[in-house]
Amino acid sequence: MKEYTSDAKRFCSIYKSSRKQEMYVYMDRSAKLDELPEALVSMLGTPLHVMDMVLTKDKVLARAEASRVLASIAEQGFYLQMPPAESDLDRVDPALVPASPKDSLHG
Repeated sequence: MKEYTSDAKRFCSIYKSSRKQEMYVYMDRSAKLDELPEALVSMLGTPLHVMDMVLTKDKVLARAEASRVLASIAEQGFYLQMPPAESDLDRVDPALVPASPKDSLHG
């Protein structure tokens, strides 16, 4: 699978933390979990494999910029995606919240 590893694209494995919700680690598919720093492993708990994918710079990810993920994997061997901050979860756009149905209890 060497053809999938370059500065522009990489065959990645994604693992989620068994200890902290919404914490993920992206690694090169050929890398081994025991290559992760001990401090990171203790924070993650047992990494649970989520999926494999070919990551390119133009790939749209939910909470990370693909080019940043690729650069981090190239430099340190992994990318750690942290859970969103509590304050980010509190900022809900009221326009996105569906209105409650009107009935005899709610006017």
